[in-house]
Amino acid sequence: MNPNDSQRPPSVDALARDLAVRHDLPHAVLVDCARSAIAAGNPADADRLAAEFHTSLLRDVVNATGVLLHTNLGRAPIHFSRQARASTLEFDLATGERGSRQSSIGKLIATMCGAEAALVVNNNAAAIMLVLGALASGRDVAVSRGESVEIGGGFRIPDVLEQSGARLVDVGTTNRTRLRDYAKAVESKKNDIALLLKVHPSNFSVNGFVEETPVSQLATLGVPVVADIGSGFIDETCPWLSGPAPSWLAGEPAAKQALQAGASLVTFSGDKLLGGPQCGIIAGNADLIARCNAHPLARALRPGALVISALQDVALAYLDKRVTTDIPFWAMATTTVDELRIRAQHIIDATGVGKLVETSALPGAGSTPGASIPSIGIVVAGNHLSALRKRTLPIIARVVDGNTVFDLRSCFAHDDDELIAALKSLPVR
Repeated sequence: MNPNDSQRPPSVDALARDLAVRHDLPHAVLVDCARSAIAAGNPADADRLAAEFHTSLLRDVVNATGVLLHTNLGRAPIHFSRQARASTLEFDLATGERGSRQSSIGKLIATMCGAEAALVVNNNAAAIMLVLGALASGRDVAVSRGESVEIGGGFRIPDVLEQSGARLVDVGTTNRTRLRDYAKAVESKKNDIALLLKVHPSNFSVNGFVEETPVSQLATLGVPVVADIGSGFIDETCPWLSGPAPSWLAGEPAAKQALQAGASLVTFSGDKLLGGPQCGIIAGNADLIARCNAHPLARALRPGALVISALQDVALAYLDKRVTTDIPFWAMATTTVDELRIRAQHIIDATGVGKLVETSALPGAGSTPGASIPSIGIVVAGNHLSALRKRTLPIIARVVDGNTVFDLRSCFAHDDDELIAALKSLPVR
């Protein structure tokens, strides 16, 4: 036996095969983990690398944070499945010829919003980019300084305008922008204003000595108004609910009312208050929608069949008034506090763990900034977040004053058994 053999690192293939005993990952991935560990001079570290990669894979979790539209957890939860078959994505069954992926979904969305037409892209940032590129490239767009915001991931309105080829014209001040500020920009010979862009701040609110110009006033200036309402609230009257609109939606701009007030176009996200898949929606004037659809960016930003199919289900649920039963976000948001209290007490009785507490849930994802929804939770002594994340079906909760809180408004009733099993496993009584 060669005395140096004990000092030689294992072969990459041998180490990868050893990892396969403990990690359910493709051999090629395990080979990469083994190679990285050996190259770093620590073959034993391959096990950790494989475990970390497995943990990083996209998977289901139970959202017990109390944030209903949690950006890090995928925003609006949706249930979607379909058979492995071809679809009529761009096929017209009536004629047997090529069709448009935008045709039917555009009509459904337009009907929901009370618009002439609609177009779907892959997120709201893309929607704004397409509108600006198609309608204002090489020209000026007026934006209030108080609405020149940064959205998630560090994307800023001025940067989006720059990339679209449009030029930003700042109007007003951070806290107060009046109609005359926009009028001055439109009338100035130095400017070539193509659009007035009104942006919903979403992630923050400014209070006190503030003033903004509503869409109804902007529409009097003779320039198309684009209202980026952000959150995807369709109609402030909530006709899909049996009663009045919830108080936590007060002041949230809605697509239908923005168009009625004179906006030429509205843009918004599909995976926020709409409750659908991630996408961006442009709705409004048919001529402007047609110009957006004809722009080269429209092809680059178009969604695929899975997104359109899921969005179609959501649109049909709105139009059939099946929202609170068929759209998970609205089912969560409209569950009564009494129903949540009954569930919480059942979980506590089944485990002998935790105490019932009143909590405040959040809509989340930049929707209705500052608003909260009364909720019920279960509090357990100590910080158990790490252990909960390691479960086969991870549970994501929050810590308040050193204790773990499971907020039931963001949890579905079908996950109560998971919560019961998790509470039973915690080292508390």
